[in-house]
Amino acid sequence: MSPVLAGVLQLLALTAALALVHRPLGDYMARVYSSKKHLRVEKWIYKAIGADPDAQMRWPAYLRGVLAFSAAGVLFLYLLQRLQGSLPGSLGFRSIDPDQAFNTAASFVANTNWQSYSGEQAMGHVVQTGGLAVQNFVSAAVGIAVAVALVRGFGAVRAGGTPTRTGEPGPTRTGEPGPLRTGELGNFWADLVRGTVRVLLPIAVVGALVLVACGALQNFAGIHEVGQFMGGTQQWNGGAVASQEVIKELGTNGGGYFNANSAHPFENPNPLSNLFEIFLILVIPFALTRTFGRMVGSLRQGHAILATMAVIWLGFTALMMWTEFHHGGPAFDLAGGAMEGKETRFGIGGSSIFAVATTLTSTGAVNSFHSSYTGFGGGIEMLGMQLGEIAPGGTGSGLYGMLIMAIIAVFIAGLMVGRTPEYLGKKIGTREIKLAACYLLITPALVLGFTAVAMALPTPGHSMTNSGAHGFSEILYAYTSGANNNGSAFAGLNADTQWFNTTLGLAMLLGRFLPMVFVLALAGSLAGQRPVPVTAGTLRTEKPLFTGLLVGTIMIITGLTYFPALALGPLAEGLAS
Repeated sequence: MSPVLAGVLQLLALTAALALVHRPLGDYMARVYSSKKHLRVEKWIYKAIGADPDAQMRWPAYLRGVLAFSAAGVLFLYLLQRLQGSLPGSLGFRSIDPDQAFNTAASFVANTNWQSYSGEQAMGHVVQTGGLAVQNFVSAAVGIAVAVALVRGFGAVRAGGTPTRTGEPGPTRTGEPGPLRTGELGNFWADLVRGTVRVLLPIAVVGALVLVACGALQNFAGIHEVGQFMGGTQQWNGGAVASQEVIKELGTNGGGYFNANSAHPFENPNPLSNLFEIFLILVIPFALTRTFGRMVGSLRQGHAILATMAVIWLGFTALMMWTEFHHGGPAFDLAGGAMEGKETRFGIGGSSIFAVATTLTSTGAVNSFHSSYTGFGGGIEMLGMQLGEIAPGGTGSGLYGMLIMAIIAVFIAGLMVGRTPEYLGKKIGTREIKLAACYLLITPALVLGFTAVAMALPTPGHSMTNSGAHGFSEILYAYTSGANNNGSAFAGLNADTQWFNTTLGLAMLLGRFLPMVFVLALAGSLAGQRPVPVTAGTLRTEKPLFTGLLVGTIMIITGLTYFPALALGPLAEGLAS
């Protein structure tokens, strides 16, 4: 079988698996976040943290919950790393330096998982499982909670009942909770706990068993020496790798137990585990589109968002595979494509699919070294993050990012026909478009601002191992990855310096939580509106025409924002090769 055909078959199998679970998982998550019942274990958690899960919150209270919980997470994880040398199960590793501890704490709480350290040479069992793995669960649950709050903002009505197709209140189904009152978005603590207990944890348990069956490591062994094929020995430590690997992918986190991340055979043993890990990365973000359609009362609206995500994802994957399989010399001919930096057990097809999945979501896991991709291949990876990671994006963050882009697309369409734009029965007025614009501007400002400063100062440039366009791409990729909460690295850049640990930590925190401020403020504004009826002049946002408009809006806005920077880095490198 040719490598190209093998890659295409993997992509088809992955698409079929995602389609198979899309409906049941999406409907299940809709029931989870719409239910009024609390599981017994959830009640214990609410009692332990002193939260009232039935108290409804407006957007400022919901935001305070998000920020307070995340701040506590940063502080806890920072202290855990600083005290590692005194903790049991540290495997003899010393405590983490202050700047790196801050960077890592900010990274995992922000669902970024940028790593400026080698996991097997720095972190013991307690920090890995009690700190990093825990944040993999709860940071993902926070992202889903914020997305659900925005969906409730679209679905909320002022009077009793749920919105009908005309936008007017209608009766609720038997057994379903009634609508929220004006401005209410649900309860953050209930959404956080339910997302962790009912969604992430059950899938992670099953997924960990699958990875163990595939050969992933799962133990609490200490450091031991293993022989090498070429002679000599090498030291390796064990760990609860499979259980951390599964939530790393499922929660679109990305931080590896080992420095080689998902290229390491202990984390990703074979092509089957590789395909399963890609499936885990994509399954919740894609399924959330059905959850969205179910919760707003129109599955067709969810299908339109799903189609937009799928078109971009498949397009980027096809382009990446073509770029990496394209060979222009005898070395590439013999290798069957650009194999530098890629694992032979995955090949170009499995590596390309993984690279696109991890950069179009906020995962950041890698099974190959992105710096070794062709110039255009590296540009595709960067552009995937610069889109805002919305196809399908991170757990929760992908959905609310895509809905923000839908609002922008509706606004542009409204300008074309000269009428007030509407989306899902809610008017998109001055306040809504200002909040959407602030959401779109904050991440590019962080990426381009930090990149410009780093290139202008002499010290950060010393961390680059390459000069010219590729060296610029290393720094642009680092801040693109940090501010977009991706976490993957372009390699070749020594990021374990005070400058990069501090500035990337700030970029990760600001890039995660400032957009959430605007998302929740927008959700509160929408929840306070009375739905407007559908008329002959209303843009049908469930139609293919709107999907095309949305794809075009995403690509044009991103292109205008990042094209000059991309032209200096990956495009220049690709044209020169």
